Amino acid sequence: MGMAVGSPDGEEDAMNSAINTTPLVDIMLVLLIIFLITTPVITQSVKLELPKERNVPTQTKPENILLAVNKEGDLYWATKRYADMDSLVADLKKEAVRDPQPEVHIRGDEAARYEMVGRLVVACQRAGIAKVGFITEPPPNN
Repeated sequence: MGMAVGSPDGEEDAMNSAINTTPLVDIMLVLLIIFLITTPVITQSVKLELPKERNVPTQTKPENILLAVNKEGDLYWATKRYADMDSLVADLKKEAVRDPQPEVHIRGDEAARYEMVGRLVVACQRAGIAKVGFITEPPPNN
């Protein structure tokens, strides 16, 4: 007893080797819609007027106080080294009562820890200094 497998006329149907891309397109459209809906939600923020960058040349006045921090964290007032923050605050308090009050310019080494620069700012606040500025190098012209 024999059994026939295949089409009755003896021809084999050709295999369909094309990929069905309909499910892929459906998934991509759903993902696109999800991203379009969620993107505005993610990028919302409080409306602020951010400060504009301005580069003002330093006017060297004799009454300005120049503080510096080197990469080891040593504190300097001009060229005088301070061993501790309390003595620096005491000297800054003497200068803070002058009229007009001098400006404090802080110079920090590129490799100095930010903590030490922050401590200088706090010392100026403790002494009652109103104007504190930072001295930086201008960016190189490329």
